[in-house]
Amino acid sequence: MTAERVNRREVLKSAMVLGALPFVGRAAGDPVIEWNAHIFSPDTSRYPFHPQATYKPDATKYPADPLGVYLQRLDQEGIDRAVIVHPEPYGDDHRLILDCLKKEPARLRGTTLYFPRDPKAPSKMEAIVKQEPRIIATRFHAHRGKTSYLDSFSDEGVVNLWKKCVDLDLFVELHIGPDYAKQVAALIRKFPGSKVIIDHMAEPQWGSAVEYADVLDLAKFPNVYMKLSGLGHFAEDEPLYKSVKSFTELVVRAFGPDKMIWGSGTPGIVDAHMPEFSEKDRAKVKGGNLNKLINWNI
Repeated sequence: MTAERVNRREVLKSAMVLGALPFVGRAAGDPVIEWNAHIFSPDTSRYPFHPQATYKPDATKYPADPLGVYLQRLDQEGIDRAVIVHPEPYGDDHRLILDCLKKEPARLRGTTLYFPRDPKAPSKMEAIVKQEPRIIATRFHAHRGKTSYLDSFSDEGVVNLWKKCVDLDLFVELHIGPDYAKQVAALIRKFPGSKVIIDHMAEPQWGSAVEYADVLDLAKFPNVYMKLSGLGHFAEDEPLYKSVKSFTELVVRAFGPDKMIWGSGTPGIVDAHMPEFSEKDRAKVKGGNLNKLINWNI
């Protein structure tokens, strides 16, 4: 274990002591934790979109207090804590997510984003983590039709960023399509200390059945977790998307309840897609697994 990891964990422990109590009156059991939401601000002078942004949304549609609105939603849904995901339009400018974490330090954790082709990206990541220990992950984007960040997970810049994640004890958050699963497996073998979160069921609509078999094969690695999220990307029957239950059953069977993480929509999605599992197992997916992985209650 590196000195960086030890120091980071000590800082996290100190931060958690200040905010270890639950937030929405949950008396017992595992907390409900969401890992999905993006926070956008209408104040583009303070939080400008990045020149290299892959897309730029209409900032005028966002509320003046986007964090306050998001926290209200958490309360309404009975969600205790959340990992907010740094949005692509801000590139590697993390001012907005850092401000959110400062305003709500006990309830929120955050992720980062970097450009793997930037040789300074690993040092930028290290600086952010030292500045804000509530940053727990870095996200990579790669799927069929999207190569704006990287060509391959064997690229030198990707490998260097991935290694820095492991050195800093960060999660590697993967927004990938099935066509990148084999490449990801190679990096996990190269860095066995990797902690990996796969976003949105690995976007099955962007791959073939043969390629998705490679996604399911990632379940054999002990520290790879699949997010039960993004069902609305390939199904239309919101809010529970029961039309794709036969597909989600395959994924849940491969990863199991100890390696599944709910991420978006309503927590009721877990109950709808995992009815054969016990309430205890479904509670793990709704937040119990993340509660252990992130050490919220230290």
